[in-house]
Amino acid sequence: MDMHRTRLEAFDDFTSMKASDLKFRIEEMLRIKVSVSNELRDLEAKRQRLQLEVSGFNQKIDDLKQELIHQQTDLDRLKMSLVQAQAAHREAIERNTPELAPPRRILINSLPTNLKFTSSESSSCRMFNCFDHSRCALTSGFPIYLYDPDVFSVINPTWDIDGFLKTTIKQTLGYNAHLTSNPAEACIYILLIGEALPSNSPGSSHQVFPHPLHVKKLHSLPYWGGDGRNHILLNLSRRDLSINSSNMLDNSDTGRAIIVQSTFLRSQYRPGFDIIVPPILGPPGGDVWQECASMVPARRKYLLSFQGEIKTTKSLSSSGSTSRPIDDAEIDLERVEDENNLDNFIVQHLNDMTTGVTMDKFFIQFECIPATDDSVRGKLLDWTLCGTESSRKEILKDSTFVLILAPSNSSFVTTSSIQARIYEALRSGAIPVILGGDQIYLSYNEVIAWRRAVLFLPKARVTEMHFLLRAIPDNDLLFMRRQGRLIWERYMATAQGAADTIVASIRDRLGIPAVPAIQSPSPSVFNETFVPIKSDAIVAEPEAEESLGPLEPPYPSPVFKRNYTIMLIHGHEIWNEWVNPFYLYPQLPFDTVLSSDAKFVGSEVGFRPIGKGAGGAGKEFSESLGGNYPREQFTIVILTYEREQVLINSLARLYGLPYLNKVLVVWNSPKPPIEDLRWPDIGVPVVVIKALRNSLNNRFLPFDTIETEAVLSVDDDAHLRHDEIMFGFRVWREHRDRVVGFPGRYHAWDQNFHNSWNYNSNYSCELSMVLTGAAFIHKHYMYLYTNWLPQAIRDKVDEYMNCEDIAMNFLVSHLTRKPPVKVTSRWTFRCPGCPVSLSEDDTHFQERHKCINFFAQV
Repeated sequence: MDMHRTRLEAFDDFTSMKASDLKFRIEEMLRIKVSVSNELRDLEAKRQRLQLEVSGFNQKIDDLKQELIHQQTDLDRLKMSLVQAQAAHREAIERNTPELAPPRRILINSLPTNLKFTSSESSSCRMFNCFDHSRCALTSGFPIYLYDPDVFSVINPTWDIDGFLKTTIKQTLGYNAHLTSNPAEACIYILLIGEALPSNSPGSSHQVFPHPLHVKKLHSLPYWGGDGRNHILLNLSRRDLSINSSNMLDNSDTGRAIIVQSTFLRSQYRPGFDIIVPPILGPPGGDVWQECASMVPARRKYLLSFQGEIKTTKSLSSSGSTSRPIDDAEIDLERVEDENNLDNFIVQHLNDMTTGVTMDKFFIQFECIPATDDSVRGKLLDWTLCGTESSRKEILKDSTFVLILAPSNSSFVTTSSIQARIYEALRSGAIPVILGGDQIYLSYNEVIAWRRAVLFLPKARVTEMHFLLRAIPDNDLLFMRRQGRLIWERYMATAQGAADTIVASIRDRLGIPAVPAIQSPSPSVFNETFVPIKSDAIVAEPEAEESLGPLEPPYPSPVFKRNYTIMLIHGHEIWNEWVNPFYLYPQLPFDTVLSSDAKFVGSEVGFRPIGKGAGGAGKEFSESLGGNYPREQFTIVILTYEREQVLINSLARLYGLPYLNKVLVVWNSPKPPIEDLRWPDIGVPVVVIKALRNSLNNRFLPFDTIETEAVLSVDDDAHLRHDEIMFGFRVWREHRDRVVGFPGRYHAWDQNFHNSWNYNSNYSCELSMVLTGAAFIHKHYMYLYTNWLPQAIRDKVDEYMNCEDIAMNFLVSHLTRKPPVKVTSRWTFRCPGCPVSLSEDDTHFQERHKCINFFAQV
């Protein structure tokens, strides 16, 4: 009742109001409504602002939590770094090792004094009684002095030294790092005395000298010292392979000089003193791979070949071609022939073998067609070479084995003819089989393990020879053929190789280290006054929260630790596997490894075992490198060409990477970097090297600024996470002699179309290469790539602007006979959004097909 009354009263209020009052009242109420609405909107806006502030504070709290985690990780890293630094400091205090460096030269400064010597003492000469070691200190660097062959001649007037040898030996020894122009500091004195040939000059003396050597001139050499000690007499053969020409020093008074030649009588040769060398039959220097036959197939057309003819003393005397006295060697030959000796049986057996019931093919020729010249003196005691070099080469290329018969007269331990046959056989890939191998020596026999490339059989085993040759499997055939080619290419193929090998063999005999290998300079792309602009603080990409290792100051790998032991421990490998005895390297990927217990007992310096030897995972694993090698770091080498921003981004991603020593940027562009380019400060030195020319081979130059054994070669657009890099580094430390990396590739056999190799970049369960656009290699291979690899391969890389990574894989596998190691499942490593590179072009793959086939041929 009251409610209805109130409504009526209110209605009466409105009805009793005037229209103007009512309008005013309504307008007032509308104003109140607007005011309330505005107030509500302000409150809503304030609420939203407060919500945004709360959200911001929450985000800030999350960021602070993340920062706390990062700071905690950095603190853990710093703690690890402190522990590592303390360990390094403690080791530095306890270390009792002198500073390691290449041997410093300490030279003598006096000429040899005159000493009395009788010629009868010459036959008993050995290094201990006829060589003056006081002139050759271990730290002398082995200086050698060459008598200028145009000034110091010890040849009689009617004779001349072969012009090619005179010019070439003078030139090649001139390139040798041991050569000195100061005779007072020399360790050895080298004199070229042959090959001596009869002079054809019209101004020659009317007096005829039957013997080419002028002994008085030899003894009058300014540094002869009365007895010729420390002198090396080079009597090399080239055009005349007869016994008389190549052994002109027989019965000559050569004092205490070391004789280097291809022919020696058993009574003349002094083992461990004189040196047997092959004839100089090749060019002065350069690549010789084109002279070689293909390594495959393992078994060729002929199982065994032989071409040769022997001249007896009877046939020689009937021809009336000689008036010289018959020596003991010829008498021995006559006696053996008269007794129907073993050689006659060998000839008969070989003839029967070729006509017997067998599927094997032989090429056996005991008479030269056309006949050889009987008037040539000195060939009566050895099997002559038939035909021309090219005709013999054609037969040898079709021969699995080639027979070499030792001289019928056992008075000879080697002859130029035998050495020439070895030379030609190894060049063509025919494995030498020496019947009478137990009575002869081959060249450089002190250092070369000939049994890995040559079969030595006593003559009495000729009846078992066919069985033995058939019993050798294909893998051993190819091993022996490859070993023979290595020996031929490195030590025999060129005059440069022969000269260097003679010097190296004497130096090796004395135990003196080789000269340090030459490093490539690292000229900066910036001038001396320019200071690169540093970028602002780097915002690192998110990485795993776990610590990957301590952050250490740059620590170079120790160098030249094995200056005097490398020849003792690895002498065989240096000469026969690595075939590189001419230089001393700072480190090798083949260095010996300590036993597992040694790094805990007595040899702890430098080692960082995981969990101090207890092992572990996670934190313990990250704190130490572990493994069988002392602590070390790695250097990153980046090759770039006019992609500044891509490069800068790649550098920035390296910030905080553990065990990184420095980064080398090889600037391949002729244009310098733009001046306002901002370079990131990644905590380690970034060295930008100016390349002399735009070449992909620059990636593998052994720069002197690389101070670590481990080198991570990466493209400028490579995108690798820190944990991937660390995993690759740890794996490489246990496989130092291999290429260890991420992108794997495969060389496939194109059997259907071309019977050749194809480059395969598809996903495959097989791989044979790891691309060096993201791979760890040992710095030693950079030396070899630049200075040891055939020039033709580097030229092909420059021609195609491609394939340098394939060439490096070829090099490492060729030396180690091991495949590369691929880590992680990554098949590509390009950064997203990077500009298109050369490898995206279709011609890129076509060129890589060609590269593989060319490299396999070389």
